Amino acid sequence: MYQFFVEPSQIQGKKIIITGSDVNHIRNVLRMKPGEEIAVSNGIDGREYRCGIEEFAEDTVVCTLRFIKEEGVELPCEIYLFQALPKADKMELIVQKAVELGVHEIIPVAAKRCVVKLDEKKVAGKVNRWQGISEAAAKQSRRGVIPVVHAPVSFREAVETARDMDVRLIPYELAKDMSHTRSLIEAVEPGQRIAVFIGPEGGFEESEIQAALAAGIEPVTLGRRILRTETAGLAVLSWLMYHLEG
Repeated sequence: MYQFFVEPSQIQGKKIIITGSDVNHIRNVLRMKPGEEIAVSNGIDGREYRCGIEEFAEDTVVCTLRFIKEEGVELPCEIYLFQALPKADKMELIVQKAVELGVHEIIPVAAKRCVVKLDEKKVAGKVNRWQGISEAAAKQSRRGVIPVVHAPVSFREAVETARDMDVRLIPYELAKDMSHTRSLIEAVEPGQRIAVFIGPEGGFEESEIQAALAAGIEPVTLGRRILRTETAGLAVLSWLMYHLEG
């Protein structure tokens, strides 16, 4: 079943009005017909609105609500991925897969060892691109919300943003053994806000690690192997998903 996102104002009682580029996608790409069922989310409350296509207008698709699927697909915790900017187009893959795994928000971080140095003039375009990937991944994975991808921040700003979160983890090659990582993740409870810091190629600088430790962010190991930056965050998200939904 296909899923689409609408603004809350487009859900009008039993009527749901779809506008924008989704109209062309439904009508001309998917070639759907009146009576066919689709899923709609408002990107806020996590609920899935099942509705049937009623009619096609010039620039809208009018749907009739059939029922609301209350049980959502969202994780019972909000996970914030603080991802150091990787090389090339790896950020696109990270955004896509992190959204599929249930991340709540993604905050790109301009760490000291980041090879990529975004030009201020290009930041808005990059963020818009990443946000579009987040929305597409949310549709594909039937998410109830579209995770926000923020503009890049400094490491210091990232640490400050995470200060009030309940659980804060930073994979580090000199961290304690796996049993410590396991105990931290298995102690996570529904309703908590979790920050996950992932370094760039080459890892965080020692000064950044020390700043994280001073702020109370817990260093963890992800095993005996060194994971790529595009793998490490997904490994943590997968572990958290297994714990929270297992």
